[in-house]
Amino acid sequence: MEALKASSFPSFHRSVISTRNPRTKFENPIFNIPPTLQKTSSSPRTRSRRADFKVFTAVSTAQDVLSAGEVLDFSTPEQDVETEMKGEKFDWYAHWYPLMPICDLDKRRPHGKKVIGIDVVIWWDRNENAWKVFDDTCPHRLAPLSEGRIDQWGRLQCVYHGWCFGGSGDCKFIPQAPREGHPIHTSKKACVAAYPSCVQNGILWFWPNSDPQYEDILSEKKPHYIPELDDPSFTNTMITRDIPYGYEILIENLMDPAHVPYAHYGIMRTTKTPASVKADREGGRPLEISIEKLDENGFISNQIFGKNFFVPPCLYYGYFSPGASPKNPSTSSTENKDEPLLPVPPQRKAFLIFYCIPVCPGNSRLIFASPRNFGVWIDKVVPRWIFHIGQNLILDSDLYLLHVEERKIMDVGSTNWHKSCYVPTKSDALVVSFRRWLNKYGGTQVDWRAKYTGLLPPTPPREQLFDRYWSHTVICSSCSHAHKSLNALEIALQIISFATIAIFAMTKQNMVSVAARNTVVSTAVLCFLGSKWLSHFIYKTFRYHDYDHAFR
Repeated sequence: MEALKASSFPSFHRSVISTRNPRTKFENPIFNIPPTLQKTSSSPRTRSRRADFKVFTAVSTAQDVLSAGEVLDFSTPEQDVETEMKGEKFDWYAHWYPLMPICDLDKRRPHGKKVIGIDVVIWWDRNENAWKVFDDTCPHRLAPLSEGRIDQWGRLQCVYHGWCFGGSGDCKFIPQAPREGHPIHTSKKACVAAYPSCVQNGILWFWPNSDPQYEDILSEKKPHYIPELDDPSFTNTMITRDIPYGYEILIENLMDPAHVPYAHYGIMRTTKTPASVKADREGGRPLEISIEKLDENGFISNQIFGKNFFVPPCLYYGYFSPGASPKNPSTSSTENKDEPLLPVPPQRKAFLIFYCIPVCPGNSRLIFASPRNFGVWIDKVVPRWIFHIGQNLILDSDLYLLHVEERKIMDVGSTNWHKSCYVPTKSDALVVSFRRWLNKYGGTQVDWRAKYTGLLPPTPPREQLFDRYWSHTVICSSCSHAHKSLNALEIALQIISFATIAIFAMTKQNMVSVAARNTVVSTAVLCFLGSKWLSHFIYKTFRYHDYDHAFR
């Protein structure tokens, strides 16, 4: 989860990698704990580690923490996994799903998105002053409405034959229909399926069921609310990226702090490892992670810097207070271990918020935000695309690893994950807990409702796998604008360079002083070199940036 934090605000790099339990009681966060994840007095105080699910011995309650050196044994009989899968099932289609941050949606055009295998079109209905989410299929000849336009009357128009639709999905106009006689556009067959939608925390959400009975679902059930995303005293910079590996792998990776010093080495900082603990250059070390509660509604984890919450199907988030990094007990043999730690500054808070969206097998989408209540002026001065440079690089640094890992897990089968992966340390507790939740409540994988064969798409060429243009640049308003502006600047530099040389060549030598000639030549050379450097920068920042771990 720490991976994307580094580039979102460079002045507070921290790591949850520590071997010491905090003695200071951290101040409670100002956000609300999900009600479905709160403890109740009826919950048992302790549970046997081998009670219901022997495979996931890494999962423990706050009172029942694994003892030091205990091994997480995944070599359990297959019937234990089957027993775990008999729990209450999670309904993948009875929850809100995030689509896009509002800041990246253009009201002048429709936008096509796929979520949980459903193709939808997002468009701004200026007649109702609201965002609408429709099925991305014209009822006439099934053309995608996302390739259409908003007409002069504010209707969504299919550009294949010109059919137009209103905000409720009703057909408003069929150009080919007779102007006299029965109005065939009023037929129910001419309507488009409209999904319930809402805007919350600066994100557009939709309910993945267009049945009329869910028309007022927002009054009964709302998306999980995080107050800090709407708090003006916090920053609110978001990034969206389409990912070429699946939902399960995306969440596992964000829940895995142990990979940060290795997969992201050289592109982000972590807490310096004491010499007495450090075993390699990267500085990996044991982690203290425990699981407080796990049920159909997700789970809560305890780490040394605070709590993290998994709220299915999409949300994983947590908080921390910069500057509250506890000492490591191994830093000094003479350290007084009973000495209290300095209190956490209550006024400094930062959050890591991940919306992990299932798209289709082998593909997912990430919406990431890291609101904080300090250094807010930086986000007001620095354009959003500058932050996205580092965040995209972090996503790229383990992209190929995860893409290949997903295919290997597919080969052995998702239900056999526990047999193929050896996870003997507590650093894997979150990953194991997610797999436990997925097996027990989620049906072992996303419910695609038989839309797909179960096979993953073939691995594309590396240039396509690491593509940034279609996976991020075109869907980010800030990066898209920067890409166009920098391209224009590159062309301008080239024009200046060639124009300067042309003017110099047409000027008689005896009419220009030596100093002027040197100035003209220098300007032309600098502009040319600047355009070449800018071309390289644009390509690596907005289009394609490969990553090679061997030379990091």
